[in-house]
Amino acid sequence: MMKENYNWRDWKNKIFYGVVVLLSLITISPIIMIVYTLISKGLKQINFDFFLKVAPDPLQAMTAVSSHEIIPGGIANGILGTVVIVIVAALMAVPISIITGIFLYENQESRYANVVRNLTEILQGVPSIVLGIISYLWIVKGLTKGYSAFAGSVALAIMMLPLIIRSTEETMKMIPLSIKEAGAALGVPYFKIMLKVMIPTGFSGLLTGILLAISRILGETAPLLLTILGNTNINLDLSKPTSAVPLQIWEFYNNPNMIDLVWSSSLFLMILVLALNLIAKRISSRFN
Repeated sequence: MMKENYNWRDWKNKIFYGVVVLLSLITISPIIMIVYTLISKGLKQINFDFFLKVAPDPLQAMTAVSSHEIIPGGIANGILGTVVIVIVAALMAVPISIITGIFLYENQESRYANVVRNLTEILQGVPSIVLGIISYLWIVKGLTKGYSAFAGSVALAIMMLPLIIRSTEETMKMIPLSIKEAGAALGVPYFKIMLKVMIPTGFSGLLTGILLAISRILGETAPLLLTILGNTNINLDLSKPTSAVPLQIWEFYNNPNMIDLVWSSSLFLMILVLALNLIAKRISSRFN
């Protein structure tokens, strides 16, 4: 009798294990198919010109497609535009976010801190298109009186704020209180404790949050449609319209002759986001 019960329990364990494996395969199968599709269709256009030249005009693309040749040109204007607007967005968002995160950590029971924390959570749930509209009204219509790379950076910076604020607060909570108390016992001023003790101690967590926030905004298209407009040439002037990789993917999609560039640009963007996530995980695990 005991042997039969043992065999039945053993079979139940095996059945449960099989169900878990099956459900896991079903869960990751869409990711595998997406990666396979991007690689199989996106490698065709990956070459040096893809990274060094600007996007082709529709006539060049149509001629290349009709001749069954590789579409000339690339996404150099989108890559440089993305780099510029993301760097400017990070320069705006990171200092504000870290200061706010430290404030929330230092005033955890404060009513004002709870209001800021709740607003941060609400901001994190706001659709990106809404933030794009707000940036359009504030910057495009109200400040620059036209589309610009700066307006796109503002939209992306707003999206970065809640992610870095929350990661900063949680990172500060993980630092032993004795480290802060040791600095105070030595008579170190409060701002120096934060700048030279707390922030360096939690550097890995802060950097991980920043990298994850950057990877979050790299693929955003909706705010850029309303702020940077796009540019067929390379532009590093923050006061003028520029391009970005997500925006170029949308533009390529609207032209049936540039579908191959859609796949290649999407593959490039996926690899870039994946690389940032892997770097963030590496930093987190190394300096944990």
